[in-house]
Amino acid sequence: MTASFDFNYDAAEQTVQSILAKAAPLTDEAEVYFATSASVSAELKRDKISIGSESHGSAVAIRVIKNGRIGVSSTDSVHFWEKCLNAAISSARLSDQQPWDGLPSDSDKKGGNLSFDPSLSPDSAPLGDLIDRMKAGAESEQGAMITGGAASLSSHYSVLANTNGLFNTNKSTSASIMLETIAGNSTGYESDHKYRLSDLDPEHVGKTAAWFSVHGQDGEELETGTYDIVLAPEAFSSLLEATIIPALAGRSVHMNRSVFAGRMGEMVAPDHLSIYDDGMDERSVFRCPWDGEGTPVSHLPLIDHGKLVSFYYDLKSAYQFGQKTTGNAVRPGAGAPSSGVHNIVFEGPTMDVMEEKCVYARHVVGAHTANPMTGDFSVELSSPFFAEGGELQTPIRTAMLSGNVFEMLHALEGCSQKTRVFSRMIIPSVRCTGMSVIGRG
Repeated sequence: MTASFDFNYDAAEQTVQSILAKAAPLTDEAEVYFATSASVSAELKRDKISIGSESHGSAVAIRVIKNGRIGVSSTDSVHFWEKCLNAAISSARLSDQQPWDGLPSDSDKKGGNLSFDPSLSPDSAPLGDLIDRMKAGAESEQGAMITGGAASLSSHYSVLANTNGLFNTNKSTSASIMLETIAGNSTGYESDHKYRLSDLDPEHVGKTAAWFSVHGQDGEELETGTYDIVLAPEAFSSLLEATIIPALAGRSVHMNRSVFAGRMGEMVAPDHLSIYDDGMDERSVFRCPWDGEGTPVSHLPLIDHGKLVSFYYDLKSAYQFGQKTTGNAVRPGAGAPSSGVHNIVFEGPTMDVMEEKCVYARHVVGAHTANPMTGDFSVELSSPFFAEGGELQTPIRTAMLSGNVFEMLHALEGCSQKTRVFSRMIIPSVRCTGMSVIGRG
């Protein structure tokens, strides 16, 4: 099974040029985003491959501006781009007028393909090897049984262009693996995601998933009370994604839907904590020198040594609220851009977060239910352990953690030196003091 990616790049670029040429006399400005991708994947049911699939396709999104009115349309039938353009123009006529100061022009900041592995192709041949290596890692922990898993490879190509002379192309690749295991009533999970196939570590994924299921058995009861908590990157990143990151969006702030509204320049965290966005961080798997609108990306401090110093904007939100774009337009799919982050980095004082006794949580369940305006949350701790002396000690049967994320920042004592990359975040493990944990009573 091979998903062919012998795509005609010249034809794609000619299509984009044709759309811009057609749009130019009909609009004040026009933007075209053309994306195509191919992928292969395999899924495990228990320890056998049960599903193999491949996919490939292209899509185009067109945005037009006329007299401050914005229209957007997209289609996955690229040959019908003229209908798509007409739909975008029609939607602009029906939209409300808003402040608009222009799309970006051609930039000197070139050099895409930063997260691209030319040796990675959407070919099924490596999938079996990746799965076999994960299984071998899991077998190193006696007593674990594989319940599921997956491996996937994909290639992507995009063109972003507008009538102001911008014309950027970018290639990227992605390789992902995951494994789930069980031992008794204890489960384990681990994953890995890189843009280079050779950077994946299937043996580690298998061994780690199996270790947590085997050593998570026969957990102790935990008394309800106040504990020092260590949140692994997996757990902490999910809380950040649900609360702090959306609260730093300029649109949310100006519409008074953020706890940070009216607090620019204030200390909102301890002076030893910083959060910034950097789409060019070499650890990221989504590096690109420009954002989803073609604006060059930059190192953007958001909270600098505890002080709130910036919010993030795309063009539309920046113009709407009288600000400048921070180069934070993102395109999660082949649709209109919106404001978002490229690669959030969380930094604080490093320490051995598990040297002193604590409750360790690898994952949390229910972070998506946290209140993004207030920061209040209540989550179940997944794979919790008592930890001390730098190591996990005794598993905990069940526990709930509740609190407020914004207040939790002030209880954050330190961070692990080691970090992990999750989606668009680079996150350490963090140790927080005096957290409310609900156990058996």
